[in-house]
Parts: sequence; C-alpha cells; structure tokens
Amino acid sequence: MRFEGKSVVVTGASSGMGRKIALDFAKEGATVIAVARRKERLEELAKEAEGLAGKILPYPGDVSTQEVNEGMIDYAVSECGKLDVLVNNAGVMDEFTPIGELSNELWDKVMKVNLEGPVYAMRKAVQVMAKQETAGNIVNVASIGGVCGCRAGAAYTASKHALVGVTKNTAYMYAGDKIRCNVICPGGVETEVMVGQTNISQMGMGRIMAGLDSSIPQGQPEDISSAVLFAASDEAKFMTGAVLVIDGGVSCN
Repeated sequence: MRFEGKSVVVTGASSGMGRKIALDFAKEGATVIAVARRKERLEELAKEAEGLAGKILPYPGDVSTQEVNEGMIDYAVSECGKLDVLVNNAGVMDEFTPIGELSNELWDKVMKVNLEGPVYAMRKAVQVMAKQETAGNIVNVASIGGVCGCRAGAAYTASKHALVGVTKNTAYMYAGDKIRCNVICPGGVETEVMVGQTNISQMGMGRIMAGLDSSIPQGQPEDISSAVLFAASDEAKFMTGAVLVIDGGVSCN
C-alpha cells in the first residue's frame, strides 16, 4: 500500500472526484480528513470506508473561508501528528459567464472557492510540512480551463489559470524543502459540479459548445483519482511543478 500511515486532507470530498479520491487513499492505508459542507455526506463516506486499510474522518466546513482551510490542516496534525498530503479538489463553476456578463458576486464566489481557499490551505500546509522530517505533497485539482480559454466562463478560467500558476510557483520555491506540488487538469468528468447552475449564459455556452468535440466521452471520477494518487505517491518523487492534463484529448483540438 502506497499510503499506509499517511495523513491526507481532501477537500470537496462529499461527492464526485473528491469522494473517489478520499476512498482510494483510505484503501491504500491513509487516514483521510474529508472536507466538505455536507456533514451527512461525509458521515456516509466515513461509514463506507469502514473495513478499508485506512480510515476517513469527516471535517464539515466551507472551504471558501480561511478558518476552515487552516482548521482542516490543524485537525490532520492533531489526529495524525503530521500532514503528508493535501489535495485541493473543491471547486465551483461559473455558469459559462463571459466577462461582459460577469457580476461582482459571481466573481467573488468562484475566486473564494477555486483560488483563495486552496491558497489558504497551501500556505498552512507548507508551514507544517517545512518543519517535518518527512516529505510533503500538495496536489491541486484545476481544470483544462486552467490551460486554455475556451472551456468555461471568465471567472472559472481565471481561477484555474491562477491555481496552475501558484502550483508552479510553490513547486519552485520549496523544491529544496522536500515539498512537491503538482496540479491535475481534468476535462469533463461525470460529477455534480453543474448542479445548481441555473443561470447559464447562452452566449458563453454557445461559444464553448461550438469548439467542443462531442465524440469524446466524459471521464469518470476514478480517471482523476488515479492521477492524484500517482502524483502524491513516491512513484512521482522526482515530479514537481507538473501540469497533468487528463481530458480524453479534448484540449488537443
């Protein structure tokens, strides 16, 4: 098992990719701090993990806040004595809204979850990891919207580009401190991310669909989870600052 005895924090763990990531880490022996707003979903996840080599500990909270992002790291250290892996997976969409239609409220909402939350968590994690004898790993989950401009609206695209940038900067700054930082950029994956998107921009959606190859199927949560676990494992010990695009070829268009 690659993560036996490891301490792992996963955000956005109540559904979709985050749920699968949390379970897969637990299967490989990790103690996983599962973070999301929906407490009942986290409790169900922890119950499902019973009998696995590792375990899942629910940590309900809103990852758009500094308090929760720092608190989940403190909780991991208090429960496990260390932090080995941070996975910033939580994210929200922006209804494909182009810049001309973008409200301040939508901009703030997307940036708080997709960028500010991960930055708060990364800052706290690095401060903890730098004092440890063991190596630390940060894996951010961005999007192909972080490497191209034609897969989402303005706010989402900006947030994911920035997350890719802060990943690379962190990897460079802490390369000598046994802290690795990589970013996964998924394409379309079958998750609940579009739930609640009730005010989709027709102009934005039209432009995005015009450039989409509909013959390429959506990915599954396990396609992303396997990449996250690889990036966090010793199999990738010489990899840092990498941008792993996993989209079935969509971004090759």
